[in-house]
This record gives sequence, structure tokens and C-alpha cells, in this order.
Amino acid sequence: MLIEGYSFASFRKDVMAALTVAVVALPLSMAIAVASGVSPERGLYTAIIGGFLVSALGGSRFQVGGPAGAFIVLVAATVTKFGVDGLLLTVLLSGLFLTLIGLSRLGALVRYIPHAVTVGFTCGIAVIIVASQLKDLGGLTLAGAEPGPLFPKLAVLSQALPTINPAAFAVGAGSSALIFALRRWWPGLPGMLIAVILASVAAVLLHLPIETIGSNFGDVPHGLPAPKLPLVTLSRLLEILPAAFSFTLLGGVESLISAKVADGMTGRKHRYNMELVAQGIANMASALFGGISVTGTIARTATNVRAGASSPVAGMLHSVFLLIFMLVAAPLARFIPLAALAGVLVVVCWNMAEKREFLDLLRDWRTALVLIATFGLTLAVNLTAGIIAGCALAAVFAIFHRAIPKEGD
Repeated sequence: MLIEGYSFASFRKDVMAALTVAVVALPLSMAIAVASGVSPERGLYTAIIGGFLVSALGGSRFQVGGPAGAFIVLVAATVTKFGVDGLLLTVLLSGLFLTLIGLSRLGALVRYIPHAVTVGFTCGIAVIIVASQLKDLGGLTLAGAEPGPLFPKLAVLSQALPTINPAAFAVGAGSSALIFALRRWWPGLPGMLIAVILASVAAVLLHLPIETIGSNFGDVPHGLPAPKLPLVTLSRLLEILPAAFSFTLLGGVESLISAKVADGMTGRKHRYNMELVAQGIANMASALFGGISVTGTIARTATNVRAGASSPVAGMLHSVFLLIFMLVAAPLARFIPLAALAGVLVVVCWNMAEKREFLDLLRDWRTALVLIATFGLTLAVNLTAGIIAGCALAAVFAIFHRAIPKEGD
């Protein structure tokens, strides 16, 4: 950055881009944390600590890091199985793995994951996240704990339909509709933040009987906690190892895809090994401060580029602005309805699912099989099973394609 020159005009562009991204990241970070089964401030810790380090150390000039929707399923499953302390250890270990992969210069291997596999697990994750938001979106009351697996979850939610809260559903569906409308007719406005603010004001003024961040989690802290190492034992490390591998795989794929999107928008080329090292360090630091998994996020990175960012300073400043919010206005977060955050994530999932790519890949039977295997196993089993099965099937097709000579050879 310094070699290319950095002026006051560049700094001004970065400040404006950082403000724009922070406005997007503020409600999204809390929504992702709540959907992941942890308190909302952990999403902010992730965006502040992890986001700053991703931009400061990364191999992409415009990458913005933070909590990502794609990780909701993995984080929620890990919290349910190992608790928050187990989650922090998982994030810490996955950060170490990402750093080692980058230092070993193995980042290029991530690029060879077939496109059909990427589309399959992304669409699968989108479906699972939407299902996880139905309870808060409708204000449903469940007889017992909400199951983690998709199909048992849908069965329990369908039984709870008679308990739907009309006010919660109106707030959640209204938030989604407003975000879509603003994106259609006024794309320059921060639709997610506007929707969350209006939903919070309506809930307070109308005394709506709906759950909020305050009623479920209490007040959001005024700042960052002191860094703390999670409990590390050999038995716990062996227990969380499979989850850590899943976090590492998804983190590497997501961050490099996001960096590639930034490359396409700017004409630059990111350094993938350096990017993985930065993602690894960011995850380790996030875990020490109580945050969840960090990765490069396509939506925030694209927003950063469109807002005119000129350097990594924009991504670093977006984290600073989020920290200022925590220091100054954190008590206001208690009024945010959970239904509004669910509405935000419904929009995120709609944008995340690569619907057109999914349909295009169905035209060829080989890519269709890889896509359906990845998508189906992601829904029925888990993300790791979907990725492994999809990659294995794609490898088999590639081997047979090379082994059978073409006509005329």
C-alpha cells in the first residue's frame, strides 16, 4: 500500500467506505451470532478483532472479514455439542490450521474444489439457515428443545405452527420485505440497518409482545473483554478436532472465494497463501477475545469495493467504527427484536443461494450429480459430508474422463 502511495484523498475514500461497510456489518454481525446460538456481542467481537486483522494482514487489498452466514450451521452445532468454551477452542485450533496451510503454501489447493461443490454446499447452508430462523421469524413456542438436524427441526416447527405470534411474524416478514424493497428502489440506502431500527422503534412504541435481544441476552457490553485462552486439554482437543477441520475447510474456501470476487471487481490479484495466514491469525485472535469464526465475507467485501475503498485501511476502519458503536451505543441493541434479525438473515440466505448457478449446473448430468450429492448430503448429514462426497464424485468423473480417449485420438 505504501509503495503504491497513500494520500489524504485515499484516506477520505477509505473512511467513507468503512462507514458504509460498518452500517452493513452492525446488524449482520449480531444476527449471525444469535442465529449461531451465542450472544450478539460475540458477533461484534468477531467483526472488530477478526475483521481488523483480516484487513491489516491479508493478501487481498479489499477483503473485509467478520462472522459469516455460512458458518452458522457449524457454529451452532459446535456450541450445542461442546459449549461456548469448546467453540472458542475449535475456532482457535482452526485458526492455527489455516495459518499452517498458508505458511506451507498449500492455499492453491483450495482453488481446485469444483464449482458444483461450492454451489451445492452454499445452497444447502442457505436452506438450513432459513430453517433455523423460522422459530424467531414466527415467534413460535416449542414444547422442547429445537432439534439441530434439518428434517427433525422442520417436523418440530410444523407442530408448533399453532403457536405463531402474529406480531413477531409481522416484524420479521416486514423487515425482509423492507430490505428487498430498499434494495430494489433505493440500493444506496443501508436497508438492513434501516429495517432493524424501524422494527425496534415499532416494537417499543407499540409495546409489541415479542422477544428482543434484551429479553433473551440482556444488555450488550460497552466494550471488548480481556483476552483469555480457552481451556485446553488433550481429550478436549481430540473431541473438537473433526469440527476444527470443518471450520478450516469452510474458512479457507469462503475467504478465497470472497477475495476472488474482489479481484473480479477491481482487476487486482490477491495472494492466497498470505490471505489464509491472515484468516488463521484473525481466528485465533477472535477466539481469545470471545469471538466466533472469522472469514472473508462476500457481501461486505463487495460493499467495500462499491463504496470506493482504496486500501486495506477501509476494512480496518470498519472495525474501529463497530468498536465505537459498542463503546457509545451498545445499550440500544437491547431493543432489537429477534424476529427482525431473523428477517435480515432470510435476505442474507436468499442472496447467498446461487440460484441461477444451481439451475445452470443441472444441465450437464455430471455436474448435476456432483451438485445434488453435495446439496443433499449437506442437508441430510452435514457440511463436511457434502463437500467430501461432492469432491470425491467430481474426482471420479475427472479420472474416467481422462481415461476414456476421445474419438479421433
